[in-house]
Amino acid sequence: MNTKQESTKLDETQDTPCPKIDYTQKIEGSPPYFPQPGDELPAQPEKQMDAIGPWATGRVNFTPQDSLTGIRPVVDRYSITTFGAPQWRAHNQKCFKQSDEKIREAQLAVNNAKRCVEKLYREADKVQFETTDHLKNRSSEVYRWKIELEHLILEITNEIELLQAEHRRVKHSLSLLTVPESIAGEFLQLRSKRLESDLIRDEVEEELTKEVALCSEIRELLGRIREQIEMQLTELKAAKIRMEIDWTDKTDAYNIDSHNIKLKNDSLIILWKLGATRFPADTHLKQSTPSSYEHYTRESLTDAEAAKQRSANLRSTLDSIYKNSTKDLRDQATRVDLVLSQKIKLTEDVCIQLENELLRCLHELANTEKSIEELRHSTRGLDCVMKVAQTRLANRLQRRNVESCRDTPQYSLVEEVKLLNERTLAILAELKRAEETQAGLVKARSDLEHEIVVKRKTLYIDKQRGQLLRSFYPTTI
Repeated sequence: MNTKQESTKLDETQDTPCPKIDYTQKIEGSPPYFPQPGDELPAQPEKQMDAIGPWATGRVNFTPQDSLTGIRPVVDRYSITTFGAPQWRAHNQKCFKQSDEKIREAQLAVNNAKRCVEKLYREADKVQFETTDHLKNRSSEVYRWKIELEHLILEITNEIELLQAEHRRVKHSLSLLTVPESIAGEFLQLRSKRLESDLIRDEVEEELTKEVALCSEIRELLGRIREQIEMQLTELKAAKIRMEIDWTDKTDAYNIDSHNIKLKNDSLIILWKLGATRFPADTHLKQSTPSSYEHYTRESLTDAEAAKQRSANLRSTLDSIYKNSTKDLRDQATRVDLVLSQKIKLTEDVCIQLENELLRCLHELANTEKSIEELRHSTRGLDCVMKVAQTRLANRLQRRNVESCRDTPQYSLVEEVKLLNERTLAILAELKRAEETQAGLVKARSDLEHEIVVKRKTLYIDKQRGQLLRSFYPTTI
């Protein structure tokens, strides 16, 4: 405030227009309208003024008390004479005295008003300075909370972005997880098309079943993690919205207080604001206390910090889960590939042995067929010998009389026929066994060929289809 300027203006306006007259002193040379020496004594007129005469046309209006002072009222048609000159001068002195007293009172009131104004200005300046200082302290406090909220909002925003990246990573992992699931499931379906003897529950099928079960467990785990991430994102966004609302309120409050701090007495935008000192009674306009204000702000910061910490813990848990899940899938895939390679090698060995055995069987079958042909040819060779012996016996039966003798040649021919019959029966028996052996070899050849087809089918499924399918197994999830 411009207190000195206002005081100077008051001094200028209160300057007296004429000098002060000292009417209390009765000295020679005082104005004639003030009491003169001797006015305190009773007046002694030179002659008696009668009530009737040329000067008095009215009636006498006086009392005996008036005659004591020598004043006699003279009344005519225009005036009433009540006082004398001393009373007139005393009356003038009284008027000046009353005027002087009022002037003194006015000057005292002006001085008191001046001192009061100066005091009020000093107090107003002091109160305004204190209020400005309070506003500065309050704006500093609001600015401090606003900065903390800004930092935490930035951290929450970064945390939300990181968590959203983890959410996208989980969704991507779930989509990638369908690849090993599809590979394992399709491989199991392919292996179900193996032929009879190879359609067994071997180690490859067990490991593939374990891989499918592991993929299902990881899918369920990632599904639960995705739900947790979505809940945590909801919590973080709610905390961020709450802090942004609080930050907006604090920003507005800081701007308002900063604007109020800049306001001066000579500002052009200051106005009368009626009802500005009233406290709002509405519920939505209810003002907070410093303790509730600090409690609300700290609560917002604490909740946001807790949500951010839970999100960080969840992300660290996700990292370990990803590492363990990826390791389990890779280990299981390695075990599947290992047992599949062993199974393929074993099947190839069996197939090679079966092919070798088929070659032996074919070789023996060829030998057996050759032996059968030789036995049949031998049988046909003995037929000629048998015909010769029987022809000789028949011819010797044509001898007559004594010449039909059972001599040595006769017995020799009979023995020859008998021996030839025995040898023929033996050859026929060997031929029959050879033919039975041939039938067994043919059946064995058919079985071996079937087994080779089965093994080759298994090799086609495991090696050409299965390993090609396993080559598409994802390296990262």
